[in-house]
Amino acid sequence: MTTPQNSTTINKTVERITLRIIERSKETRNRYLARIESARSKTVHRSQLACGNLAHGFAACQNDDKVALKNMVHNDIAIITSYNDMLSAHKPYENYPQKLKDSLHAVDAVGQVAGSVPAMCDGVTQGQDGMELSLLSRDVIAMSAAIGLSHNMFDGALYLGICDKIAPGLVMAALSFGHLPAVFVPAGPMTSGLPNKEKVRIRQLYAEGKVDRQALLEAEADSYHSIGTCTFYGTANSNQMVMEVMGLHLPGASFVHPDTPLRDALNDAAARQITRLTENSGNYIPLGQMVNEKVIVNGIIALLATGGSTNLTMHLIAMANAAGIIINWDDFSELSDVIPLLCRIYPNGPADINQFQAAGGVALVIRELLKKGLLHQDVNTIAGFGLERYTQEPWLNEGQLAWREGTHSSLDNEVIACIEKPFKHHGGTKVMTGNIGRAVMKTSAVPANNLVIEAPAVVFNSQHDIAPAFEAGKLNCDCVVVVRYQGPQANGMPELHKLMPPLGVLMDRGFKVALVTDGRLSGASGKVPSAIHVTPEAHAGGVLAKIQDGDLIRIDGRTGELTLLLDELELAQRVPYQADLSTGHIGCGRELFGALRTQLSGAEQGACSITFL
Repeated sequence: MTTPQNSTTINKTVERITLRIIERSKETRNRYLARIESARSKTVHRSQLACGNLAHGFAACQNDDKVALKNMVHNDIAIITSYNDMLSAHKPYENYPQKLKDSLHAVDAVGQVAGSVPAMCDGVTQGQDGMELSLLSRDVIAMSAAIGLSHNMFDGALYLGICDKIAPGLVMAALSFGHLPAVFVPAGPMTSGLPNKEKVRIRQLYAEGKVDRQALLEAEADSYHSIGTCTFYGTANSNQMVMEVMGLHLPGASFVHPDTPLRDALNDAAARQITRLTENSGNYIPLGQMVNEKVIVNGIIALLATGGSTNLTMHLIAMANAAGIIINWDDFSELSDVIPLLCRIYPNGPADINQFQAAGGVALVIRELLKKGLLHQDVNTIAGFGLERYTQEPWLNEGQLAWREGTHSSLDNEVIACIEKPFKHHGGTKVMTGNIGRAVMKTSAVPANNLVIEAPAVVFNSQHDIAPAFEAGKLNCDCVVVVRYQGPQANGMPELHKLMPPLGVLMDRGFKVALVTDGRLSGASGKVPSAIHVTPEAHAGGVLAKIQDGDLIRIDGRTGELTLLLDELELAQRVPYQADLSTGHIGCGRELFGALRTQLSGAEQGACSITFL
């Protein structure tokens, strides 16, 4: 790769917010850095193990690996995998461990699968009981990975994970073991299937009873049809975007299809690269030092500039906390004021992630943001110092992996805009504030004429009650649909995607409709103005629990207002509604997670059960 060039002076607002985060995090960050420094080894980590410990650690290895591990020179690289063969995004990882081991052998290193982590799919569990384990799985993934790494055999780690909670959970674990260098290895998206606009059309027809279940199933199967991540811009692909801009992937690695020669070459390069970052490589770059406040801010900016998943407003907070860095929604909100929206990827537009990649991909987005000083260029990455390395794209030059300059302008202006003419001058995420609490709205897909609504509340305590109300015609009016008791401590904060087709139908019928909930929606809120992640949640005594049918609510996605238009004295005197959640805490394994669920922090604190700081 070429040496990075000097970049434009950093934007004043980006610089101010970064300095604020540095100051806010000074004490916790210093404690974290001291902790990972104390865990550092000046040689291979297994040299600290007693002979009996070490013998157990390589007992299952083949003979040449045993010889290498007895010799306290060769690197031992942990492989943490999220492989399962039921889910499309994780199926490609099936053969990665052996291929990565072969690549490591080629550079005189050893690879061991240190552990596997669970990987669930919100698409499968949507509207089902299992969805209530989804957010909890992120912390379980972090803990599972930590158990694998706790053997203290390793000099670095390769992390195989891609989807909604998997990548953030792996980052949290990797930062807990932040004295080790880390490289994250994506698997890429599936090829394009049924166009997103047609998929939405069929879903809404089904919601209206105009097509049957078989037609709906065929449309869904044509959309999600092969290995790789889903092609819409939900949490999985938002993870990959953010991870690459944070320098945790190799440049250009995020959106290359599985099982292609270029993907195989990138995987080989990832294995080789981790050995260049270890203690005994002479170029030691532990993950905990690499991921600093500037890197976290770059991640937030990547999310905003591309209109990414609202789940990252929680995951980035939890990931930052794992590195001793404190961020909050105000940081997201103030950055949104200066970060333009550069991408239109479904649900923010008709294009899918493959069209985004063809238009110029991550390299072009980084190049455009760097032009105006909207990203920190002066950061370490797994590819070396300087974010300008990530304006390059990988290719095969006569079968050999190489990097070349990415395109300097968009190849499809309907998918990626230039920095001078963005789709919007405001980032795709808005923080909402008012007497109801604080919330997040993904504004990038909401038409301007739908950003403001003042209408009566229709209150539900379960997402499952909305479809019957819709079918009975009870929602055929201007309304703000309130779905409460969906927060972290109430039921694990499930995603509520199944609400979107009926609410979309109501909007198509000419009604002004919005959603207010302490639950989640990922990247799939689409055209419905949705104030989500409301905190404090209803279960924790939030004002949501006091809202009644007919109360007027004002939502303004331009100013960030989220207000219950009720006299303050009357509001103070109202008794909160107490929902009976007991039946929802049993079945589908939910009873196993009771203690973990009660420990979850609020959405703005990352909805996390783990205390890092």
